[in-house]
Amino acid sequence: MMGDDSSTDPTPDGGVVAADAPGTRLHDGGTEGSTTTDAADESAFARLADSSLFTIARREYRLAVRSRWALGVALLFGLFTTAVVQFGASSVGPGRFDAVIATIAELGVYLVPLAALAVGYDAIVGADERGSLELLLALPVTKGRVVVGTAIGRAAVLSGAMLLGFVPGALLTVRYLGLASVGQYAAVALAAVLTACAMLGVAVLVSTVARTKTHALGAALAIWLWVALLHDLVALGAVAGFDLGSGAIAAAILLNPVDCFRVLALSQVDVVAGGFGSVLAQAGLTTPMVAAGLLAWVVVPVGVAAKLIERRRL
Repeated sequence: MMGDDSSTDPTPDGGVVAADAPGTRLHDGGTEGSTTTDAADESAFARLADSSLFTIARREYRLAVRSRWALGVALLFGLFTTAVVQFGASSVGPGRFDAVIATIAELGVYLVPLAALAVGYDAIVGADERGSLELLLALPVTKGRVVVGTAIGRAAVLSGAMLLGFVPGALLTVRYLGLASVGQYAAVALAAVLTACAMLGVAVLVSTVARTKTHALGAALAIWLWVALLHDLVALGAVAGFDLGSGAIAAAILLNPVDCFRVLALSQVDVVAGGFGSVLAQAGLTTPMVAAGLLAWVVVPVGVAAKLIERRRL
């Protein structure tokens, strides 16, 4: 009958298939297979929207690991700590460990910010020039989350690489000085990692504002020159010339993450050496205060970059 012909269609092997069977033909004209694919895509986008920050961080982490610069950072700090501990702790004298920490503090003020700025200066502007930033922003994520996720991913790789680089020095410290010195050495290593994350945040801010990688690189080098060399010279000159009080000295220290690292490192030993260290006793800063200031340097530049990228035309 006509009713039977309209309800079934013949198949090549002589069988029949129900045309209106559930899942075969849908009310909107689609098919079950295409709807399943669309649902999977929608589910993936929903997961990305729900956890976009960590998704971007994982993506940036994987890209950074593949680029091999993390291995270079680990080797750099591995050679640095090995040389400092080998030549400092292996010599005879009661102040061997103090000399090691003082050397790490004084040389770290150049190496730590330089490594962090080199890692982060192209985080945003480099992705923009490659075209990957525009592709990423096509997903259901905000520009601010892209910046924060990128910073978190690179900070994770940078922190892991630096901690790995401090391991050889820790092993040599145990060999020459025993387990008693490991805690102080670990505190210095953590202070270095925190300082690197702070300078990475500054680099991400520069990368967000800069229009080209060349401009970002130039700004990063200028910032390194300021935090590693010029800031202390200007601060010491102001202290000596204007007879500033302890409040101004404390502000000068907190306004430079590298000086915060020096304070945290030298607080582990009974020495005060080099640069701005000669006036630390007058600053009235405690270790928790300096650590809090350094944490602010980690958070604030990335937050500012997340706000500024909303004004950037991509």
